[in-house]
Amino acid sequence: MGQPKRRRRIVWAVLALAAVAALVWAFRPKPVPVDLATVTRGPLRVTVDEDGKTRIKERYVVSAPLFGRLQRIELRPGAAVEAGQTVLAVIEPSLPDLLDERTRAVAQARVQGAEASQKAAQARLERARGAHDLEKRYLARARQLRPTGGVSQEDLDRVEHTEWMAREEERSAQFAVQVAEYEVEQARAALLQVQQPPPPGSSARVTRFEVRSPIDGRVLHVFQESEAVVPAGTRLLELGDSADLEVEIDVLSRDAVRIAPSAKVLLEHWGGDAPLMARVRLIEPAAFLKVSALGIEEQRVYVIADLVDPPAKRARLGDAYRVEARIVLWESDDVLKVPAGALFRRGDGWAVFAAVDGRAELRPVQVGHNNGLEAEVLGGLAEGAAVVLHPSDRIQDGVAVAPR
Repeated sequence: MGQPKRRRRIVWAVLALAAVAALVWAFRPKPVPVDLATVTRGPLRVTVDEDGKTRIKERYVVSAPLFGRLQRIELRPGAAVEAGQTVLAVIEPSLPDLLDERTRAVAQARVQGAEASQKAAQARLERARGAHDLEKRYLARARQLRPTGGVSQEDLDRVEHTEWMAREEERSAQFAVQVAEYEVEQARAALLQVQQPPPPGSSARVTRFEVRSPIDGRVLHVFQESEAVVPAGTRLLELGDSADLEVEIDVLSRDAVRIAPSAKVLLEHWGGDAPLMARVRLIEPAAFLKVSALGIEEQRVYVIADLVDPPAKRARLGDAYRVEARIVLWESDDVLKVPAGALFRRGDGWAVFAAVDGRAELRPVQVGHNNGLEAEVLGGLAEGAAVVLHPSDRIQDGVAVAPR
């Protein structure tokens, strides 16, 4: 009888131990499921992302050079025009105006004003040309010194930007001279029409004055389409070269101070298959107040960027088209980086939870540039380390974790 009792005791003891083991297993802490990411090396770019719109650099508003009856303008927006060839409008001055001394005095004053503007534009062109020639010599010298270390890459970039600005200034000055020459020709022609007496027996509407295009480009707007009597100075059409575009981007004033001259700009979602390249030419010195969609008052600054890609790559992009601009503040092709979602504040610095042998390990890290999605790691983590993304309050140093 003793042997069966001993067996029963052994069986009950084993069952008790199994029950205790089951309870321990059931109530032991379970690993917290987490999302993990890996510290990697690769490119990193920090940008200011804002909406912008295109605009034609050089515009020209064609006005009526003298009082008279304007014939109906048949040109439509988008029509191509050639400098000196395309007739934009026809004005028929009436006989009383041809004989009016006041009209003649006004026409003479217009000629004098146009000639003065031409001289000023020519002087500006000479200054811009001289400045560009000087900057080209500086650039050539800097490029010669760069391989030997006589000039740093930062200084070379600055000289290249200054030369590029001087080139753009010269191009703008050349356009101003072209327009000024046209203004002089139009004013002289108008004066000739006023001074010329009408032929004997002619009617008041025989004389015709043709307004021709001052530039090669396209019609942007037609302000006065229908036939009407118009005074001198009435706006008729606006012309411009749709291939010569720039981009106007309004950014927060606190972001504007971080943008460097000649910074690279990526233009996305403009309608094409690939982003367009542009470069910052000007950061306007004065800000303006703008109310956001949430009703918040913001100080904004216009940043003007020139398109770098050739017109053939953006043939359908026109004036006042919307684009999404990404202004590059900093970039590098080889950076040790971690997802920004793994970082959290710890005191005055940053920290992450690294996943080591199934447990979370708190690690302070030194962070450099951060674009909101990824951050540059300067210290505290090695390439290939696994880190916890968006750690909750359940994650503490030493807590068991498991990939979700």
